[in-house]
Amino acid sequence: MKNRVLVDTSIWIQFFRAEPKISDSMKALLMENAVWTCGMVMFEVSQGIRSEHEKTKILDILSALPYMEMNRSLWQKSAELSASLKKNGLNLPLSDIFIAAICLENNLPIFTLDDHFEKIPEVKIYI
Repeated sequence: MKNRVLVDTSIWIQFFRAEPKISDSMKALLMENAVWTCGMVMFEVSQGIRSEHEKTKILDILSALPYMEMNRSLWQKSAELSASLKKNGLNLPLSDIFIAAICLENNLPIFTLDDHFEKIPEVKIYI
């Protein structure tokens, strides 16, 4: 599969709010089976759920996606990435560092509205 993208929480929020530009892009990616997720994104999206109906809808979509998880090696890479960023004066949220490490390890671009990812070397941003 050549088209794969990890979708960040910021995009999921806009998708579930039916923001037209994001919704159209997401629908196309979902139809192509290109959307991937990870534990941190599932956590962030799930913590904002406000009703049982919303929970069912969101979890049905997220649970059907290809999923990547942190492993021992990725925890270490995340620590090294964080340390490297801090040496350069960047103190980014740990959640973004974990997501970036997963993207880097799996050679996935990230679809995001969060500019933190632009500050992480070698992370590809999906446009």
